[in-house]
Amino acid sequence: MQLSKDGKADDSYGRTYWSPDSKKLVALKTKAGGDRKVTLVESSPRDRLQPVTSTYDYLKPGDPIPLPKPHLFDVENKKEVTVSDELFPNPWAVGNEHWSKDSKHFYFTYNQRGHTVMRLLDIDTETGKVTSVVNEECKTFFDYANKLYVNYLDDTGEVVWMSERDGWNHLYLVDLATGKAKNITKGEWVVRGVDRVDAKTREVWFRALGIHEGQDPYHVHYARIKLDGTGLTKLTDGDGTHTIEYAPDRKHFIDTYSRVDLPPVVELRSAADGKKVLDLEKADATALLKTGWSYPERFVAKARDGKTDIHGYIVRPSNFDPKKTYRVIEYIYAGPHDHHVRKNFTPAPYEQRMAELGFIVVKIDGMGTNWRSKAFHDVCWKNLGDSGFPDRILWIKAAAEKYKEMDIAKGVGIFGGSAGGQSSTRAVLAFGDFYTAAVSDCGCHDNRMDKIWWNELWMSWPIGPHYAEQSNVTQAHKLKGKLMLVVGELDRNVDPSSTMQVANALIRADKDFDLLIVPGAGHGAAESPYGNRRRMDFFVRNMLGVEPRAK
Repeated sequence: MQLSKDGKADDSYGRTYWSPDSKKLVALKTKAGGDRKVTLVESSPRDRLQPVTSTYDYLKPGDPIPLPKPHLFDVENKKEVTVSDELFPNPWAVGNEHWSKDSKHFYFTYNQRGHTVMRLLDIDTETGKVTSVVNEECKTFFDYANKLYVNYLDDTGEVVWMSERDGWNHLYLVDLATGKAKNITKGEWVVRGVDRVDAKTREVWFRALGIHEGQDPYHVHYARIKLDGTGLTKLTDGDGTHTIEYAPDRKHFIDTYSRVDLPPVVELRSAADGKKVLDLEKADATALLKTGWSYPERFVAKARDGKTDIHGYIVRPSNFDPKKTYRVIEYIYAGPHDHHVRKNFTPAPYEQRMAELGFIVVKIDGMGTNWRSKAFHDVCWKNLGDSGFPDRILWIKAAAEKYKEMDIAKGVGIFGGSAGGQSSTRAVLAFGDFYTAAVSDCGCHDNRMDKIWWNELWMSWPIGPHYAEQSNVTQAHKLKGKLMLVVGELDRNVDPSSTMQVANALIRADKDFDLLIVPGAGHGAAESPYGNRRRMDFFVRNMLGVEPRAK
């Protein structure tokens, strides 16, 4: 039987959800969005002489997007039940669709474009009336990409929901009938992710950050708690970041933890109370340390507010001499979707290769990055150009005050790729008195030019003047110091034109800079052997005053 007649090529029905009793169904009808495409030119294809062009779909901030909306159908009576979209007028996305066991309710999440509204909605399938079970209206953004969690408990008519409503990312137990919410977890720490919800024992097993006072707040720990918020059991406690592997019966688990300055420690622990049963293994770095290699040094300094701790580490060359001084380079990635200072041990830190040239290299998580308090994260909102620089500069100055071998008097170098490419260029545009040399790889230099989801989540929608104000294109005339731009001509992550538009603006401003376009390369061209060598040469030449040895 035909239930609908209003489907069109650009406004068609797609996913369908049948009720448990098969008497009703909900179908998503989606109005088509924009069809922007990016065109790439492969200048030097391997199989032919002439260049080749290719295009791919790539929506950018402000573009029309698909608009999915649920429609309810009464199958027995062969008719559509009218559902008002008053509570979901402008969707970025709908999801987490779910029928109640009695077929009387259909639930779904509504993420409003701009990401300041997230709702869990309930359609009464007898009347079509829509009510809001959960209504999150945020002053800044709801981090749906990392912190949306929905787990329906059918037998009790509840849902486990994740929210930052009290300023920290926590779990809540919500009554689907009344919308009443109770804390499952709470405190000045965050839930990093949920591993398991056990409806029978009414417990949730999860990962947490900052749950052990006195430890690095980014260390991953494991815990368990009852759905009523009682019985919090911390399963791990070693001072490091943890991964665990449960026994098949989940009565015990193997816990492995490490830090950048602690090789892995492996323990057997009880899942009942988290207590250690016995030590299994401890890695020994003695032979590694004898080579001259040293651990990255963790360092903490205060943020721009004078109160918040900013965490990072310092990497020194293997031939480090405390009696000498070393120029400092920051390796930056300030993307607000995560934190980026590594917490686990590795014998080959990424930053070490640059340090071996005779530099001290630092890595820092400034304000605006993820997995601290909501206030810490909110610094990025409509403000990606900030990149945490007020915190980073204070951190580096504090480190240089403590360690006299860190020479920052002549300026600091900086490099990064993608969002780090955007930030490293921003450093020599907005903070050119502190950062004097930068290499920027495949940067998303103008948030209007980059992929829609990432930029609208943090820079919001509709597009406002803040987009232009923080563009490296509009600020290019402020360049101080040395800058090298790197881009792959086949970058399908960030439109290569973003880098070329910065180059054009620098030329118009009559600024000197280096530009490396890598034929045939995609995203991350500076990580190729040639790109990496050119980046190293740039810093050796411009910060050490040494002409690199010719090959």
